[in-house]
Order: sequence, then structure tokens, then C-alpha cells
Amino acid sequence: MAADSGKWFVIVNPVAGSGRGLDHFPQISKHLRDAHILCEPVFTEHKFHATELTVTAVREGYRRIIVVGGDGTLHEVVNGLFIQQEVCPDEVLVAVVAVGTGNDWVRTFGISNRYQDAVKAISEGYSFLQDVGVVSYEEAHYRQSRYMANVAGAGFDAHVVRKLSHLQKKGHRSRWRYTWCLVKNFFRYKSTGVKVWVDDRLVYNNLLLSAAIGICKFNGGGIQQLPAAVADDGMLDLSLIRPVHFWHLLFRFHYLFNGGIYRIRHILQERGSRIRIESSPEVSVEIDGEPLGHTPLEFSILHRAIRIVVARDFYQRCAAVGAETPAG
Repeated sequence: MAADSGKWFVIVNPVAGSGRGLDHFPQISKHLRDAHILCEPVFTEHKFHATELTVTAVREGYRRIIVVGGDGTLHEVVNGLFIQQEVCPDEVLVAVVAVGTGNDWVRTFGISNRYQDAVKAISEGYSFLQDVGVVSYEEAHYRQSRYMANVAGAGFDAHVVRKLSHLQKKGHRSRWRYTWCLVKNFFRYKSTGVKVWVDDRLVYNNLLLSAAIGICKFNGGGIQQLPAAVADDGMLDLSLIRPVHFWHLLFRFHYLFNGGIYRIRHILQERGSRIRIESSPEVSVEIDGEPLGHTPLEFSILHRAIRIVVARDFYQRCAAVGAETPAG
């Protein structure tokens, strides 16, 4: 039976944000009811379940999906949109009520972490077509690919995410665990010889600490690794972090959060529609905060490929600067 066209399918990750997905959903549900948003909530039960639920929801006729979770849950939903074969992915409207740990994707689009404000954005109905990255990587001796909604990291960034994932599985859920993991592993991680091509042009061939490649601006819980990224320009932004002493970053730490990251001379900026990264030895990759495989990596772009709910202020800023008219 086809779903009510005005009804939202709500995918809730109960373990997102150290259990906030489950604990806070009654509060979120009340905000949705108060805003007269009709919805059908379903809770994820295991990894990649959100992808399965997305495919099923679209098949059953839903064209509106609310993600109650973090960046990882959104990542699974976006991949589900490209797996399903019923409609073009941009025919499904996706909204996020952020309950995760980092909540980086919402920052780019001005969506508040306050549940009431996030629900207000859904009810106001401002939408935007954002780009999606396609990432090809090596895992278990096979080439695999994923769709990326936010930012991918290679090298040190991916190493930290992998260590963090291991701590989470062991039950360590302190709000400071990312910072602790970042500092602890900075002194242990060794930079790797890396080659980077952007649109078939070799732009880097040297030791590299880390790389961020993405559609949006933020990752790592509010760090602006890609401050110049524009989510619908058909381009991938790239930040390359050369080996750097901790003391050098310590006195410039604020640049990581205020958009001034390229004022740190160890960090290089590139942009293109296709990016390839090779390394010796292999370095791992994380996509939207999910640890996956390793190099060689290939990135490409799908222009304005998914339709998302954004805050009214973000929508109006896009119109004011003469960007492509957002899909309203």
C-alpha cells in the first residue's frame, strides 16, 4: 500500500549520541506532533539498518524522510537513496534532527541542534539540492564505493575515527573522547608518502599527515577543515595537512574552528571534480565519520543530487548571493 504523500518516514537511531536517539525521541516526537507533522517512526536495530529502511520506505511510497541521528545515520540514509530503484534520489526530501556526537552536516546548512528549531525548519519546508560525493576505495582486496553527504578523511583523520569507533564498541562514551583520541594519537601517528591528483593534475607528492575531501565545511565535531566548500557548486574541496609539530597547531588551534585553517602554512587547499589519492604504505579512509577501507582512493561528484531540508536563514543567504536558486 502506498504511503500518504504528506507523511514523513522517521528513521531513529537509538544509540546515536551515546543513546540520545532513544532517550530524547519522546521529546522530539512531541515537537513533531505540535508542528502537525504526520510521521511513521521506525528504530534502527543494527549497522546499515538505516540504509535498508530507506530502500523499504521509498518502495512503500514515502517521499519524505526524517533522520533522527548523527552524521553516520544520515550517511546510511543517503546511500539507501542511491541503492533504491523506485525514483531519482532527488525526488525524496530528507531532513535531519541531530542527536549525534559531532552533528557536523547540519552546521553547514544552519540547522540548529535544538530539537524545536530543527522541527521548525522541517515545518517551514525550505529545501536545497546539494551535491553528493562518490568515493571508491579498497577493502578486503575488492574495490568498493560509497556515497558521501559531508566530508571524508584520509590518513590521520581516518586513524582517529577508527580508534574512536573501537572505544565506542568497548563502551567508552565520554563527550570528550574525540578530543582525547585526537591528542593521544597525534603523537603516535606517522605521516605517510602520498600522491594526490586533482582533475588529472598531480598536486602533491610528499609526506602527508591527513587529508579532508568533501561537499560541506565541517567534520570532527565543528572543525572547519573545508571552510570554502559550497554544497552545490559541483566541486570537491580538498585540504591537505602536511606533517606539523603539535606546538605549531596549539597556538593556531582557533583557526581550525573559525574558518581560518588555510592561514596555517602546513595546510594546503585544492578544489576539483575528481580527486585520486595513492599512498605507500596504505592509509585508511573514513566517510561521513564511518571508518571504511584504504587507499587507493578516488572521489567524484554528483551535482545537486539529493534534496534536503535547510534552515530559512541558509536558504535566504543562498538567494541573496545569487547562487543557483535553491529547490523550495
